[in-house]
Amino acid sequence: MPEKTEKPAAEAATQAATTTTAEERPRRRQARGERRIVQLLEAAARVFATTGYTAASTNAIAREAGVSPGTLYQFFPNKEAIAIELGSRLMHEMRQSYDEVLTPITPDTTPLEEVIAGTVDRFIEFNCRHPAFFALMHGPDIPGRIAEEHDALHTTLVARVETILAPFTPDAPPAAVTRTAQMCVGIYKAGLELILAHEGDEREAYVQELKGALVRYLEPLMGTS
Repeated sequence: MPEKTEKPAAEAATQAATTTTAEERPRRRQARGERRIVQLLEAAARVFATTGYTAASTNAIAREAGVSPGTLYQFFPNKEAIAIELGSRLMHEMRQSYDEVLTPITPDTTPLEEVIAGTVDRFIEFNCRHPAFFALMHGPDIPGRIAEEHDALHTTLVARVETILAPFTPDAPPAAVTRTAQMCVGIYKAGLELILAHEGDEREAYVQELKGALVRYLEPLMGTS
């Protein structure tokens, strides 16, 4: 009789262990798959940053990742799918930067130069850390979905800049604030291209030039000169 009691208990323990193992397998496969995706996206980012989107190929990305093209195709059907996934992840991170940096401020407590310096530094740091972002967002042949998401991102950026500028220009009509915000974003993007084309001290010099250009443009409009 005792043996009959112990046997079902042992079987139950074995069954529980088997069930747990079966549940863990998909999670492990999912984790391995995500690591592989990250590996491929990081390789794609390096290739896009070096050659641009148009000249990049799935073979080059697979080679950069140290995997076979067949392995790459298990996760992405083509170069466009890789670019869309990478672009979406980078734009998500950029939106987080918007949320953290582009917040309403009080002119009496925050000097204009400080606002510009903090915002520019944060965005330049992001673009220097992710050079593929600029290559994907500004290339001539980027996938349509990326272009659409980038347009939405641009609209969000302009709206956030308007929110920051409004307290500095309380008497300006909304249309004028929008134009000023568009000009600020345009100046920033033009400066960004020059900044990314240089390194070291020369890059920092261009960063300072960009900050100075924005300050000199905004001071007369805001009556802070």
